[in-house]
Amino acid sequence: MPSTTPLSGKRAIVTGSNSGIGLGIAREMARAGAEVVLNSFTDREEDHALAQDIAAEFGVAASYVAADMSDPLACRALVERAGGCDILINNAGIQHVARIEEFPTGKWDAIIAINLSSAFHTSAAALPGMRARGWGRIINIASAHGLTASPFKAAYVAAKHGVVGLTKTTALEVAGEGITANAICPGYVLTPLVESQIPDQMKTHGMDRETVIREVMLQRQPSKQFATVEQLGGTAVFLCSPAADQITGTTISVDGGWTAL
Repeated sequence: MPSTTPLSGKRAIVTGSNSGIGLGIAREMARAGAEVVLNSFTDREEDHALAQDIAAEFGVAASYVAADMSDPLACRALVERAGGCDILINNAGIQHVARIEEFPTGKWDAIIAINLSSAFHTSAAALPGMRARGWGRIINIASAHGLTASPFKAAYVAAKHGVVGLTKTTALEVAGEGITANAICPGYVLTPLVESQIPDQMKTHGMDRETVIREVMLQRQPSKQFATVEQLGGTAVFLCSPAADQITGTTISVDGGWTAL
């Protein structure tokens, strides 16, 4: 345990947090002393065990609340079941790749619902409590694709651009009330899902691990290095600190220079 816990007494909800980026952010929130509420759409023993492990490792309260982020009522109920929150991190997301004319309607609807609309519904549910307490942080996990585009990702790019717009609007509505809203825009992040894709990419391109990472997976990331979930979590913790009190309505890129191109 660290000697200081700057977020002690704060409750953080992190959507889509039983793996990958969301879990990494939840762990960094707990490291900083926050109570954390994990979430995904499943309700398995291992999901609840993740919360128990975080509680034991960092000495904070931690729980897991199952809620389907494609369902507006479930999004709002998540905040209520958690007992409200001081910090809301909207991270839940899915992806599908296809040409626009071949993009399945159901996939479009699901991506918009989970990646964009869920952030609206959870924010709407969380803001009254934040206003009453005079303090709050809304951190939306957007993407480099919230600032730029790639082919074949119409729904994802549209949703993430929408997240950036929602973030700006939220910030303007709560300005001066002790609440900030910002978007973190990651590039490629080394998660278990990305790690599992590397062997297939090696076979497809006939390249070794280092070459396929540098020339294929990180082609658009000038640093040629993955961001880490710990770096994203650290950025989120910073946005909750007094140093970030006047940072609101903006995007912070953690993308190795991708959007500088």
